[in-house]
Amino acid sequence: MESNPSILHRNNVRVAGTGPRTIVFAHGLGCDQAMWRYVAPAFADQFRIVLFDHVGAGGSDLTAYDPAKYCDLNGYASDLVELGAALQLEDAVFVGHSVGATIGILASIRAPHLFGRLILIGPSPRYLNTGEYDGGFTTNQVDELLEALDDNYIGWSTAMAPVIMANADRPELGVELTESFCRTDPAIARAFARLTFTSDNRADFAGVSTPTLVLQCTDDVIAPPQVGAYVHEHIRGSTLVRLRATGHCPNLSAPEETVAAIRAFL
Repeated sequence: MESNPSILHRNNVRVAGTGPRTIVFAHGLGCDQAMWRYVAPAFADQFRIVLFDHVGAGGSDLTAYDPAKYCDLNGYASDLVELGAALQLEDAVFVGHSVGATIGILASIRAPHLFGRLILIGPSPRYLNTGEYDGGFTTNQVDELLEALDDNYIGWSTAMAPVIMANADRPELGVELTESFCRTDPAIARAFARLTFTSDNRADFAGVSTPTLVLQCTDDVIAPPQVGAYVHEHIRGSTLVRLRATGHCPNLSAPEETVAAIRAFL
C-alpha cells in the first residue's frame, strides 16, 4: 500500500492491526493519540487501526505548524484528508473525540469516500451560547477561560484537567490529562483552544449524511447533555447513546463501555 512519508511523519501516524476495514481515531484538544490506548487495541483483531496526532500535539512535526493554515478547523481537516489519501482510505470508520469529532465531520464533507461510519464522542458544534442555542458556555466564561490559558497555561491545565475528567474518586485520571496538556506545545495549544471554543460548525453538522453514532457522557462540562441532543437532532438518522461514564474523556475513564458502544454500532 502506497503512502506519503512526509504526511505520515507530520502527523506521527501509527498503523496497527489487521482486517479489511480501517478505523481512524482522532484525539481532541490538549490530548494526543495515547488517549486511545485503552480503546484502539480492542479492534486490532478485526480492523486496521490508524492513530495520529494533530499538528502541535504528541509526536507531530511542530515545524509543520502554520498559523495561517491552522486558524480554522478546516486546516486540521485537510490534514486528515491528506492522511486518508496517503493510506488510501475508503469507507473507513472514524472515531473522533471532542473537537476531533468536528474535524472528522469537516473531512468527511470534503472527501465523502473516506468514511462510511462516524463515531463522535462528546462532540460539540458550538461551545458558545448563541441566541436560542445552548452550547454550555457564555461569552464571559469563554473569555475568562482563554485569558487564563494565556496567563498561565500550565496552571490552567492543572486546575481544569480534573474538572474535565470529572472522576474525583480517581485522581490519577486528572493527573494523566494534566500531563497530556503539558506535552502539547503551549503556544499552539492556546491557539487551538481559542479556535475550538470560538468556532461555529452547526451548519457543517447539519450537512452530515454519513451514518453517525453520538456518544454522550454523564456530567460532561465541555459537551453537556443538551449539546449531545442537539447533535443527534441535527445529524439526520444519527444514533444517540448516553453513556454511564462521567466527564469528557470516556476513552480514558470508561474504555470498556466506550468499546462496547462502538462495537454495537459497527
